[in-house]
Parts: sequence; C-alpha cells; structure tokens
Amino acid sequence: MDQASQPRAIDTLLAKYSESHLNHTNELIHFVCVPVIVFTLLGIIWWVHPFAAVAVTVLSLCYYFQLSKPFAAGMLAMSALMLGLLSLMPPATVLPLSLAIFVLAWIGQFIGHKIEGKKPSFFDDLRFLLIGPLFVLSFLYRRLNLAW
Repeated sequence: MDQASQPRAIDTLLAKYSESHLNHTNELIHFVCVPVIVFTLLGIIWWVHPFAAVAVTVLSLCYYFQLSKPFAAGMLAMSALMLGLLSLMPPATVLPLSLAIFVLAWIGQFIGHKIEGKKPSFFDDLRFLLIGPLFVLSFLYRRLNLAW
C-alpha cells in the first residue's frame, strides 16, 4: 500500500477519538469543557510563570503542526486568545479561578463519558489529551467548510 492511500495520522487519531464521543450530549459537553480545560490548564501554568504557559503552548503547536498545518493555525489563534485573556486577568485570580473551573470542567467531561457509556480516550493513549481540542475544532472547520 503506498503512502498516498494510507490515512493521515490526524485522520486516524480523530477517528479513534470520535469512537468514544458519539453521543450528542457528550459532544456538547466536550464543546464546552475541552476549551475550558485548555484555558484553565494554561492558567495554572501561567500562575507558575507566564513564559512556562507560552513554552507549553509552543510545544503543543509544534505537535499540531506535524499533524495538520490548518489545525495548528486554529490552535495558534485559540492559544493566542487564551494567553491574551490570561495576561489581562488580575494575577491573584488566575490560580484560584483556573483550579476551580478546571475541576468543574473535568467533572463535566466524566459526566459526558458516563452518559456516553465509554471511558475517555486518553485512558488508552495520553496523546488524546492533545487531540480533544482538535476534535472540537474539527466541528468548527466542518461548519466553515475548511480542510484540515
């Protein structure tokens, strides 16, 4: 089988991730909770040091760039917005707000998977922690008729 007929890594990862995200309610929960988790995780890292949050963002963008340049562009825009919002927040509020909302968003995720009846994908492969945001972004890209 030649390389042209093999599915791209991003398509394989999204298809595998989608297997445990078929229930509409679970998908809706993910559309809200996944971006919130990314934002609050960046907030926790931002509290350690803003440069650490930027470094984590750059590393994740390098991974996304390997998978899909259009997804990397979308994640760059989303990350820039999130980092910009964090920079505007009063420093004393970043950690407590991020921690509280992070926990609530994860509770939402697990409720979604309880409804779905399937365990979260990252239990099988930690890469799916990075694929979740792309799964959400893929719905926006489809809606806007953008290729990834």
